[in-house]
Amino acid sequence: MAYVADLHIHSRFARACSSALNIPNLSLWAGYKGIQLLGTGDFLHPLWFTELKSQLKEDGSGFLQVKSDKGKGMNKFSPSATRFLLSVEVASIYTHKQSLRSDDLKGAGRRVHNLIFMPSFDSATKFRELILAKRANLGSDGRPIVGISSKDLLSLALQADPKAIFIPAHIWTPWFGAFGSKSGYDCLSDCFEDLKDKVLGIESGLSSDPAMNWRVPELDQKAILSFSDAHSLPNLGREATVFAAEFPYDGLWTAIKNSNVIASEAKQSNSDKIIGTIEFYPEEGMYHFTGHRNCNVKYSPDDEKAKGIKCPTCGRELTVGVMSRVEELAGREINDLRLTVNDGTTKSEAFPERPGYRMLVPLNQVIAEALKSTKTSQKVDIEYKKLVTNLGGEIKVLTKVPLDEIAKISGPRIAEGVDKDRRGDLVIDPGYDGTYGIVKIWNEEEKVESTVPQLGLFD
Repeated sequence: MAYVADLHIHSRFARACSSALNIPNLSLWAGYKGIQLLGTGDFLHPLWFTELKSQLKEDGSGFLQVKSDKGKGMNKFSPSATRFLLSVEVASIYTHKQSLRSDDLKGAGRRVHNLIFMPSFDSATKFRELILAKRANLGSDGRPIVGISSKDLLSLALQADPKAIFIPAHIWTPWFGAFGSKSGYDCLSDCFEDLKDKVLGIESGLSSDPAMNWRVPELDQKAILSFSDAHSLPNLGREATVFAAEFPYDGLWTAIKNSNVIASEAKQSNSDKIIGTIEFYPEEGMYHFTGHRNCNVKYSPDDEKAKGIKCPTCGRELTVGVMSRVEELAGREINDLRLTVNDGTTKSEAFPERPGYRMLVPLNQVIAEALKSTKTSQKVDIEYKKLVTNLGGEIKVLTKVPLDEIAKISGPRIAEGVDKDRRGDLVIDPGYDGTYGIVKIWNEEEKVESTVPQLGLFD
């Protein structure tokens, strides 16, 4: 079966996260979005873990069901529509040499976030006990900060369960990514050393797309995964991964493991695989370009090459953005990938076995711009819920529902916005140094409606 998964989210016990992030609301909003598998987030937090055990039940599959599920089937707006996977993001802050080949014996400070997925409450409990034995404080934040290296954290996860899935989170983020310009590494081998092969995939993060990651040869052997890192309910699914796999945990594990193929290898014979990903526009991510927000300085990679990384206003070092960092570590040019776009899905002719991806502006953002309102306004919320409940969820509305059906429910302006979203006919101003980029559906002077054939998701 095919299903949509968003496995990097947070609970209300994580800092700077909505108080509405509880299991009933997560189940409901997964239905709104069209997500079948959702990470629990934050399972190491003692209060959230107790809540998870009280509200979710195991059925032997490695996924969890809401206990109120009465076995009435997969009604898309009932709790039975959503399965959960035990997930947590851990922030490791430690000192480690830049490279195994480096003469720097002292090492540099590292701040790396990693995602861990577990197939059972027992495995999660074992992992929690191993972390606590390292004197970690798990009660202060849903995303705990530990003084454990990424390699040692991976080792502990595998001790808890050999089939634990360990993924470097938002790998390019300057301050907290494994490849980050401020506190990361230049390669996974330096970060994970002899355990590198146990890292089955990486999370691309909001500021990069799969094609940017395909340029790095070391990642040819890793699945490229996308998840939302949602801190609020409306942000669920802004990035997600589409799997064609047996729904239990083993199918997910196999699909991620089997995605480490390159063009020269044989096609996968196993039916468990990743179909593709749904992507935030990377320019909208808050670290896409290099810059200094306090001085309103923003550089593209070409600007950075020409002008350097010193702020021309204050003289401080700029925060090197994801795009420039990719250019630094890439072993291929973007043209080497021979990218093609078919019905909105981007693929690589050079690496045809790599799953494709589709970039989309979230539906609430389209509605807000069409109504000249804010994403959090009541009228946008009403229109959003009317569309998704009548037409089968946000992902389906953005990719498959005929435009005339959207227009019948919400009018031609919103239908036009969805059309422009599907075609990528947008206005984009990239983000930098912690400032989100701006992606707009319409130019201010634009008034003409457009019509194009409807598009599928990953046909």
